[in-house]
Amino acid sequence: MPILGDLEHAVMDVLWAAQAPTSVRDVHEELVSSRSIAYTTVMTVLDRLAKKGIVDRSLDGRAWLYRPARSRLDLHVETVNESLAGLSAEDRAEVLRRVAAGEASSAS
Repeated sequence: MPILGDLEHAVMDVLWAAQAPTSVRDVHEELVSSRSIAYTTVMTVLDRLAKKGIVDRSLDGRAWLYRPARSRLDLHVETVNESLAGLSAEDRAEVLRRVAAGEASSAS
């Protein structure tokens, strides 16, 4: 399931904002401006995202370049669809109705 953690979301935000495939170094430089994070941590996160199929990577000389495998919206739609997969059609419809209405719970 493509539910992402906080750091994975931060890495994906950098990739979604990029105009071209991006190196680990460039992602790290972008992230280090707002948080303390090791280069190797960014490298590991990108490797794991590639193995999950969330990013695509290609070798450019000795460096991997990363790009999102799908748009931000497509990733969210996929996450919601996977989350709803185990529900009945009626329950899926109710969940989507509540989301559209901004409701968290119908319990009183």
